[in-house]
Amino acid sequence: MRVLAFVATVALAIPAFSQERRSEPRHTTVYQHDGHFAGWPANNGIWNWGDEIVVGFSLGEYKKNPRGGHDIDSDKPSTVRQARSVDGGETWAIEIPSYLAENGKDRATTTLNAPIDFSNPDIALRFSGSKFYYSPDRCHTWEGPFELPTFGRPKLLARTDYIIEGPQQVTAFVAAAKDGGQEGQPLCMRTTDGGLNWELVGWIGEQPPESYGYGIMPATVAVGENGYLSMIRRGGVFDGQRRWWVEPFVSPDQGKSWFLLDGPVMENAGNPATLTRLQNGDLALAYGWRLAPYGIRAKVSKDDGQTWSREMILAADGASWDIGYPRSVQRADGKCVTIYYHHRADRPERIIVATIWDPSRTR
Repeated sequence: MRVLAFVATVALAIPAFSQERRSEPRHTTVYQHDGHFAGWPANNGIWNWGDEIVVGFSLGEYKKNPRGGHDIDSDKPSTVRQARSVDGGETWAIEIPSYLAENGKDRATTTLNAPIDFSNPDIALRFSGSKFYYSPDRCHTWEGPFELPTFGRPKLLARTDYIIEGPQQVTAFVAAAKDGGQEGQPLCMRTTDGGLNWELVGWIGEQPPESYGYGIMPATVAVGENGYLSMIRRGGVFDGQRRWWVEPFVSPDQGKSWFLLDGPVMENAGNPATLTRLQNGDLALAYGWRLAPYGIRAKVSKDDGQTWSREMILAADGASWDIGYPRSVQRADGKCVTIYYHHRADRPERIIVATIWDPSRTR
């Protein structure tokens, strides 16, 4: 791990006593740089140990897309960075993760020869594509990448979403390509031997039709003694109309079978959700909003997702739809820190922002 820069940011210019009384969402800058496109934290992962937070993000060169897509220069190489805060998201240092080679690409895939100790309190796992990595020391150094099985599909489309369930057991929630190679269908997989082997536990929902439609990017928490609740990003063409939304699935049997719930369903024009179990047992749900006013929104559930609070606006100042992909953690004082990529009106590039908010305000 190499430290590149230190970004010190302050909250909006509101007196400290006023901030505490009103508990308004506050925003800090994780990463911004002239000419850079920083994006997609949900593709990379987030980890925290109280007020120490590490988040990954993608980094490329900014270039206006005349066709209206992402404003990143696809002809130039992109890489990955991670940002670390040790004060609950108030200030950030930018690091080069140690799994990258000198050319900015992943190191070669290797073989995991000994079980990983998941009881290590400083452990972090990262899932990407058909590979996984682990860090024994809070993301300062990384081991891997290690190959994952694809369970009869052309490849996995994994992002980081997992639950540690024992010294050698982790359940991960990823997506795989459909039979024909297009994205995608989510699934639940598990290791019971410290990552040496992974088994398919169950597919989440039906495989979408090959020619259109996808289910990807699970965001999952454990519910009850044997259950999981997972928010799935959906999209495709239906009845001649393009549609993008997020919908919930629940498993009552440790991931073997999955059932679609009635809600909440967020018709947010294409953005994944992040789902976090809070210290008091509540669930915090945050998601990007790619409809005007562009921004980030959140809800809280006090009953494991059976009912949800009113919607809270965390940010509504986006200059375009090209924002979001949030990931959230809870810091020591109970505040949530939701990190996402953003497009503000005062600069053309995409930046990484952390919003610090009080989940009790959604009740």
